[in-house]
Amino acid sequence: IARIARCGADEIDAAVTAAGQALGGDWGALSATERGRILTRMGRLVLERAGDLAVLEALDVGKPLKQARADAVALARYLEFYGGAADKVMGETIPYLNGYTAYTLREPHGVTGHIVPWNYPMQIIGRSVGAALAMGNAAVLKPAEEASLTALAFAHIALEAGLPPGALNVVPGLGEEAGAALAAHRGVHHLSFTGSVGVGVQIQAAAARNVVPVTLELGGKSPQLVFDDADLDRALPFLVNAGIQNAGQTCSAASRILVTRARHDELVERMAARYRALQAGPALEDHDLGPLISARQKSVVDGYLALAGDLALAATGRVRNDAPAGGHYVAPHLFADVRPGHRLAQEEIFGPAQVVIPFEDEEEAVAIANGTDFGLVAAVWSESGARQMRLARRLRAGQVFLNNYGAGGGVELPFGGTGRSGHGREKGF
Repeated sequence: IARIARCGADEIDAAVTAAGQALGGDWGALSATERGRILTRMGRLVLERAGDLAVLEALDVGKPLKQARADAVALARYLEFYGGAADKVMGETIPYLNGYTAYTLREPHGVTGHIVPWNYPMQIIGRSVGAALAMGNAAVLKPAEEASLTALAFAHIALEAGLPPGALNVVPGLGEEAGAALAAHRGVHHLSFTGSVGVGVQIQAAAARNVVPVTLELGGKSPQLVFDDADLDRALPFLVNAGIQNAGQTCSAASRILVTRARHDELVERMAARYRALQAGPALEDHDLGPLISARQKSVVDGYLALAGDLALAATGRVRNDAPAGGHYVAPHLFADVRPGHRLAQEEIFGPAQVVIPFEDEEEAVAIANGTDFGLVAAVWSESGARQMRLARRLRAGQVFLNNYGAGGGVELPFGGTGRSGHGREKGF
């Protein structure tokens, strides 16, 4: 659908230089209020062009058009939020000895590097680059090689909105070339990376050699806990959608559903009914799921499904008969009565597969929920306020939803994980 420049170390160096010059020039001279106005204009333009951006994202990533449009609207909201926040971040005065005035200031890092993934380019650009620009940083953005189109469109929108040249530099390229060069560049003062655990470790190691701080948002194996007193009518859409949205290619996908043994069969039956109605097809036709991002990712997901021979397959959706031959489609799979230690219950699949795991009591539920290397998002479904509060504190996750599931949702809410889900927070203040 497009030919995209394959940039490398030289282009990254030029972008970092341009960002540094912007900090010492027109961009660095703007007040916080003026920066906020530019971001607000950017958000307005994104919203006006949300339909076009959604088509680009759907074609590039493979997600259904309605989901891509929601991502464009979210990008606009991030820009609106951070545009309004730009002049509202303040320091403090600190009581000290007589004769002293002690205070703190909030200052930009300087040149910030942003390496964003292919699954939610617009949303992650908004939460990462939007916040950096609001605070007066100059950004170098390296989009994923699999999905660069909306990042490039975003750069045009930024210039049209009046962002000074050099304040934002979008450099497409391969991860091992442009991404590695950005992570190792001595002119970068902060790095933000969203992606796999393995690449995140490489990014952090490269940045550590320059003593550069890094925000990492990595993988997940997020659980939703369903208790005897849960309202299943309310829970079911969240239980299923949080697993199959974007064909399961979401770091905060609810890939584990934990349920009391007493309600296991009922829940599986009701989830299975929804699964059997799910369809995968071309992104622009707006089915429940689109194709996976690449042949490589389909191979990964197919490999995990091949490990499920010892599991009870409760239901599958279907790939539409008229879907293009050779497309990277995978029907959604629901597995029941899965033991917590099974690989499909421990490892991030990044595809449309959910496991239902029974538990006996609250203690076992917490042990299972916390029993992976990840800790990104969790949910508790129960009518007991006391149980909700207990578990919200005990679950090892960056976000815990109560009778809801947002998959990291909410522009205003800090987002990030623990363990191999990463460290640092983005979104909100």
